[in-house]
Order: sequence, then structure tokens, then C-alpha cells
Amino acid sequence: MKHFLFAICCLALCSVAASAGTTKAPMNDQKFLDIAAQTDMVDANLGQLAKGVGGTESVKDFGQMLVTDHTHDFEQLQSLAKQTGLTVPTAIDTERDKTTIAPMHALKGNAFDHKYIQDMVAGHEDAVALYKKEAKDAESPAIRAYAEDTLATLQKHLADAKAIEQGKTPSM
Repeated sequence: MKHFLFAICCLALCSVAASAGTTKAPMNDQKFLDIAAQTDMVDANLGQLAKGVGGTESVKDFGQMLVTDHTHDFEQLQSLAKQTGLTVPTAIDTERDKTTIAPMHALKGNAFDHKYIQDMVAGHEDAVALYKKEAKDAESPAIRAYAEDTLATLQKHLADAKAIEQGKTPSM
């Protein structure tokens, strides 16, 4: 009976270790490109909205910067995808549109500014973490280089969004 229980415990530990190993595995390059492209399209779309309904010049200027930078980045992603034999989505997925973009259309002025900047800080914190990880773990050297090169822009966006959130003038 002891041997039987010992065997069951060993099997349980092995299966836990095996499943833990799969959750820590690096993201594959295709998944990264999908996330990066969706982020570019959403941020450019929301930046365009910020230019129109933002309550302050700093939010409108920040929105314009995101339109410019994320549109340029999306073009880089398309080129990178061709180079690496991968693909990028060409439209914002329905779920992101419904949960991220659509609610912002109901806001204007200061209410928009508050929610927009709050979302941009959180989103860019996530993006910086993702790009740092991909700069180390990407399968393709070209994607590692892209992630590393893009980090500075994302960190600037994050710093500017935090400055606006704190009522300071961003460095744009």
C-alpha cells in the first residue's frame, strides 16, 4: 500500500511539474505579432478618438503621437511578418473593439481624458513588460531585435501617459 501511495504521489508531482513547465514557456513569435498588431491598431484608433474628443491639449497631442507612432509600428510589423514568414491581423478583433474601443466613444472631455490616460498607462505597462520578455525570448532574431528597438518608444509613451495622469507636462 505504501508503494502504491508513493507511486500516486510521484505521478501527481510529475504532472504538476509538467503543467507548470508549459505555463512558463515563452510566447511564440506568431502570438507576439498578433498581440503587437492588435495593440498598434487599438492605440492608433483610440489616439484618433483622443484628438477629437479629448478635453485637454496634452491628451489630444498624446493621441496624435500614438496615431503616428503606432501606425508606423504597424507598418514595421507587416514588414517583419513578411520577413519571418508570419502574419499580422489587419483588423481589430471584435472582442477588443467591444471592450476597449466602444466604451470610449461614450466619453468626452475630462471624463474621456481620465479613462483614456488610465487605460494608456495600464496598457503601456503591459506592453513594455511584453516587449522586454520578447526581446529576450523571441524565436526569431529579427523579432528579438524589433522588440528591443521598439521598447524605447513604448517606454516614452508610458512616461508621457504617467506625466499626464499626474497633471504634469509630458515630454512629447
